[in-house]
Amino acid sequence: MSNNQDVITGLPVSPHPIPKDRKQWRDLTAYWILGLCNNYGYVVMLSAAHDIIAQFQHAPEDNSTTETEDDNSRKCHLVSTGAILLADILPSLSVKIIIPFLPFWVNFKTLLAIILSASGFLLVGFATAEWMALLGVVITSASSGIGEPTFLSYSSQFNKNVVSTWSSGTGGAGVIGSLSYASLRALSLSPRDTMLVMLFFPALEAFTFWVILRKPALIPLTSTTLESTEELVSDEKPLQDFKEKMLYIKKLFPYMLPLALVYFFEYFINQGLFELVYFENSSLSQASQYRWFNVDYQIGVFISRSSVNLYKIKKIWLMAVFQFINVAYFLTEAIYFYTPSIWITLVVVLWEGLLGGGAYVNTFYRMSKEITPGRRRFAMAMVTQSDAYGIALAGFLAIPLHNAICSLPAAHRNVVW
Repeated sequence: MSNNQDVITGLPVSPHPIPKDRKQWRDLTAYWILGLCNNYGYVVMLSAAHDIIAQFQHAPEDNSTTETEDDNSRKCHLVSTGAILLADILPSLSVKIIIPFLPFWVNFKTLLAIILSASGFLLVGFATAEWMALLGVVITSASSGIGEPTFLSYSSQFNKNVVSTWSSGTGGAGVIGSLSYASLRALSLSPRDTMLVMLFFPALEAFTFWVILRKPALIPLTSTTLESTEELVSDEKPLQDFKEKMLYIKKLFPYMLPLALVYFFEYFINQGLFELVYFENSSLSQASQYRWFNVDYQIGVFISRSSVNLYKIKKIWLMAVFQFINVAYFLTEAIYFYTPSIWITLVVVLWEGLLGGGAYVNTFYRMSKEITPGRRRFAMAMVTQSDAYGIALAGFLAIPLHNAICSLPAAHRNVVW
């Protein structure tokens, strides 16, 4: 070997320092925006769940419940928002199960995700029947389900920090999505016009992927590139066939199981209990309280998904335990109405979001550090299923829970601050 070759990589060693990649900001920024756009529609559909159900039940929007003249009846929808959650997660889960075993085809998958996202907004906006609105939610879900494993798998071609900016972007989608929907509805914009405004995001996703994000082949040789090359030299061989991939999945369980539990508890709260927690003497209607609970939750998600470069968490199981405690609080609150102030509940909602976002970003950040590059593409795509499993199970259980609580006599608060 020549004296001017690296003993590990065999690559030429320059006598001059290797320059930094000054355009890396494009990849980091692009992944933040892609995370935002990919999750935006999913968040909006959950934020709009209360309104989507209400508009087809022929009741006043902010009080569209089964409430009667009887003071002992609870303010409940005939259909739980868990039904919207199932329409919003099952297609995504189905797609995520298939995606890891298909050819990569990143450009085709991205185009398909963008088309489905725009179509979902249009269907929900122009829906004249409940089935049309639910179909729009389903299509939007499929778009997100295609995008997440595709972009996370593609991240193996870039600097590892794109995983943290992607996670931050998905957290930003929560805040921007829920806040923009709640704000536009508060300004009396119709559901149709609200959905048309949101068509901006599929267009932004297309511009970001094909214009801002660099192609891997065009990224210059830097010290970061050399580190990645050294990883590849000692890397495990890539997974080739279906059998190898199936056998490898058991090694991913330590990442998948805690994340699935956190999201199961989290969405059991969000779609099973949020709409049943109501502060009667608040200036906000029940529907408005539901929207702003979602905004508050998404703020917590955004903060924690943006925190991995400042604070890293390895014990994801502990976060699942804390999230279970949150379930106990919201379940008892939905039944007994014992919390004296909405502000206390808002603090707990923020904490719930912090736990969910922290579990997500720390799981994928650990994978980017602990799994070798040859297997990281499949592993990333596979683990994106775990939160979807938890969310889907939460949706199924939220519906009977909703009906059971709604059948109870109404509770009333003795004190409201």
